[in-house]
Amino acid sequence: MTNSATARQVAHDTTFAVLFAISFSHLLNDMMQSLLPAIYPSLKADFHLSFTQIGIITLVNQITASLLQPAVGHFSDLKPRPYSLATGMVATLIGLVLLSVAGSYAMILFSVMMIGVGSAVFHPESSRVARMASGGRHGLAQSLFQVGGNTGSALGPLLAAALVASYGQRSVAWAGGLALLAILILYNVGTWYKHHGLARLRGHRAHDAHGLPRGKVMLSMGILLMLIFSKYFYLASITNYYTFYLIHTFHLSVRSAQVHLFIFLAAVAAGTLAGGPLGDKFGRKYVIWLSILGILPFTLVLPYANLFWTSILSIIIGMGVASAFPAIVVYAQELLPGRVGMISGLFFGFSFGMGGIGAAVLGWLADQTDITFVYKVCAFLPAIGLLTMFLPNIGSHKRSAVPVVDLEP
Repeated sequence: MTNSATARQVAHDTTFAVLFAISFSHLLNDMMQSLLPAIYPSLKADFHLSFTQIGIITLVNQITASLLQPAVGHFSDLKPRPYSLATGMVATLIGLVLLSVAGSYAMILFSVMMIGVGSAVFHPESSRVARMASGGRHGLAQSLFQVGGNTGSALGPLLAAALVASYGQRSVAWAGGLALLAILILYNVGTWYKHHGLARLRGHRAHDAHGLPRGKVMLSMGILLMLIFSKYFYLASITNYYTFYLIHTFHLSVRSAQVHLFIFLAAVAAGTLAGGPLGDKFGRKYVIWLSILGILPFTLVLPYANLFWTSILSIIIGMGVASAFPAIVVYAQELLPGRVGMISGLFFGFSFGMGGIGAAVLGWLADQTDITFVYKVCAFLPAIGLLTMFLPNIGSHKRSAVPVVDLEP
């Protein structure tokens, strides 16, 4: 077999062992990240914090990740660093340990900033690894990668209920064990990245040209970022304030409210898993249409529903809004082929930034009005999905050949 034929074969193998490893690492990473909103009621009571201060905690964590992620992705495009994944997880470990012993609001902010640094390194590089291992099934690979994170986010409140609610702030240090496990896995992923992944990424690039003019590409990128704004501002209202909303509106206990948050986040995980493969099969633009604009009727009804229908609507909304992100990321990667790290860093970073700004703005709004009013305002955000009509149709809907499935790294 010639060298060119070998390169093509490598590019079309789907390495599920690596995809599962990076997905599980994403689960561990986002489980640790999701401890933050899950322990907000405890921090609010212990440190006498306002909703605005709660929002600032999320802002510091997510703005740190938002600002650093595009830079990390850009520099890794220029000079890949396979072991940066394990190195970044060390920052998360340090942040968790500091958070467990924080005795002041300032120390809490520094701790969550360190956790944000770890996330800034993890997401663009892990998204690159998912594309390397995809064998051309880019949507499927992004969904598998991202569903790990969504699953971790869903498990985070349960971990908090078991640890923090029972044993207090210091129990956060036990989550450091998850960081140590992630470091071990990511070191091995880095070894595969170094010896096999880079060749696969070069093999993918040859098939990614779309022929769109630069102006159309930039307009499409702007539209995609507006869709991310819509998605993550709305998600900020759920992930950061859903427990407060349920406690205020339906008089639930903290534990019961966290279970409802888990149900919503589990629905987000299910939607993420479906979004990528559906985009591969039917086209990413159609998935984006359905997932952003399609949830508008349900978000409009949510603030007026009873507890039972609130739970049902939250599941529908979670599945719908989550299915957009894998399609959006892969669509953007196809718009700018060869810039996988920068695009991944930009979109993960922007999503973190919008989540952080959304948490702070919505926290302020909740202080000025009430938490129910916040949900009435956010209900209109999915209408921004109408911008999808201006996106061009790019990429094939189906793979031309059945891929080779490689279960070994």
